[in-house]
Amino acid sequence: MTRRLKMNFLDKPYFLWAVLFIIAPLVMVLFYAVTDRTGAFTIENFAQIPQYFSTILLSVLYGLAATVICLILGYPFAYILSKHTEKVQRTIVLLVMLPMWMNFLIRTYSLMTILGDSGVINRFLTFLHLSPAHLINTPGAVILGMVYNFLPYMILPIYSVLSKLDGSLLEAAQDLGSNRVHTFRRVVLPLSLPGLLSGVTMVFVPCVSTFYITQKLGGGQIVLIGDVIEAQFQTANNYHLGASLSFVLMIMIFICLGVMNHFDNGRNTEGGMVI
Repeated sequence: MTRRLKMNFLDKPYFLWAVLFIIAPLVMVLFYAVTDRTGAFTIENFAQIPQYFSTILLSVLYGLAATVICLILGYPFAYILSKHTEKVQRTIVLLVMLPMWMNFLIRTYSLMTILGDSGVINRFLTFLHLSPAHLINTPGAVILGMVYNFLPYMILPIYSVLSKLDGSLLEAAQDLGSNRVHTFRRVVLPLSLPGLLSGVTMVFVPCVSTFYITQKLGGGQIVLIGDVIEAQFQTANNYHLGASLSFVLMIMIFICLGVMNHFDNGRNTEGGMVI
């Protein structure tokens, strides 16, 4: 009984935190989404959402592109890293996390000095007597900014799972006649799926909702749903439309999380390994 009381007491700060910083903001977003400037109930805000469907779709496409690139780069990196000694792993993980210690805005702004028309890359091309390339304010620059900022969120979850894999499982697969490719496909990949899904979620969600990256690296020529929401709150002073768009984006994110969890749970119920 005493232990239960202690656990209940320890749970209270976390419950209070959740109420203040998770539940309360969601309730406020929903309130603004279903009211007008006078505070009266209305669905007019949601009626305006269809005109932003193309922007939402563009945001999803950019998010998917950045997520796929992060996965292609992050999974092999995490797999190779997990094969090194612990000392090397600690050093490389520190290097992966090091950019995350810097402010997100500064990291994004630094890319402007690299990709700009008079930036580092074009200066190097000029030094080689090559024609400068227009890199800034392009879709490629926006996707590069997403990949640069969120790649660690793909690497770390996958590495965390791969580094804890039981080596005896790989040995058992090889003893049963599996080659390296077959072992990876039937053993390593299924067992690393939880980390993979976590990485995909942690990259896709901020990519879809970002706005600073598009503003600085897209030059305002590429408008995603995050830019529209930010404009409604900052310039248009229309909190209600901004809240309704935020609510729809939040529902989309919850659906993505539900799909990810469904596949993760389905894989776990199967044991995660087939030889």
